[in-house]
Amino acid sequence: MSLGGRWRAMVALAVGLALAVTGCTRDGPARPAEIRTGPAPVSGGWVYQLQGYPGGRLDELARTPQPLAVIDLARDAHADYFTRAEVGALRSSGKVVLAYFEIGSIEQFRPEYPRIRQEPGLVLNRWPDWPDEFFVRYWEQRWWDMAVRPRIDQAVRAGFDGIYLDTPLAYEELDLALTPGRSRTDLARAMVELIVRISRYAKGQRPGLLVYPQNSPELRAYDGYTAAIDGIGMEDLFYRSPGDPCTESWCEENLGNARALRDAGKQVLAVDYADRAEDVRAACARYRQEGFGGYVTSRALDRVHPPCP
Repeated sequence: MSLGGRWRAMVALAVGLALAVTGCTRDGPARPAEIRTGPAPVSGGWVYQLQGYPGGRLDELARTPQPLAVIDLARDAHADYFTRAEVGALRSSGKVVLAYFEIGSIEQFRPEYPRIRQEPGLVLNRWPDWPDEFFVRYWEQRWWDMAVRPRIDQAVRAGFDGIYLDTPLAYEELDLALTPGRSRTDLARAMVELIVRISRYAKGQRPGLLVYPQNSPELRAYDGYTAAIDGIGMEDLFYRSPGDPCTESWCEENLGNARALRDAGKQVLAVDYADRAEDVRAACARYRQEGFGGYVTSRALDRVHPPCP
């Protein structure tokens, strides 16, 4: 799993007017909770936790001062999904709440994995950085039907304010030998098409639902991408790990693309993995300088860390 803060007041995120929608069957989205209208929070940073919820509850997150939270769809990262009441309680603490899930890969512990694994050719190479995770043919209808659409529907049923989409980077990490005839450019375009499809479907189910992909900001070069998203999550802009500043050429490239999206009116949620006090201060100073929402935490994303001072 690719795991992954203050905002500049002028970077406002236009959110569509919330409309009431009708309930539907067990297989489709139920009537959602009322979503907030107007700009997303513009100060106070964000908080990002994907596991280790104390007692399987969201109470600790609700007590944090950050106005935006990203959590997994499920407390156990499997099928024990957070309920509408639990998400509603977290939202009632004043937070915008986004549901994390992946769109370019599948982990072995996810509930869809056994069935997806049986689909001929749908699962591709293992991700070396995360041995229990595999890239998939994310451009195929099978993937949409078996994983992506059901995850969106679950987020809508549970009353999340938006969705946070990990592994767009699948397009540059999967093994080209397993996709004969496709180039990286073809794969990038297919990922953008998937993100656009997700946005249209999600906002069709819940007008105003927020869509935030994580990483791969260079996809902004493709038609439709920027219009489809409300913001972007960015890992490792300033620190790759504790004591390890991000100084490679791709770090500057990512920062340049994140700035371009910021200037296009998209909110940038930056997360860096650092623990030394001086590194935390430095990262927080950069968030303020850049006008990014920011959060400094551990890569395990298994506990709550304080907001930037």
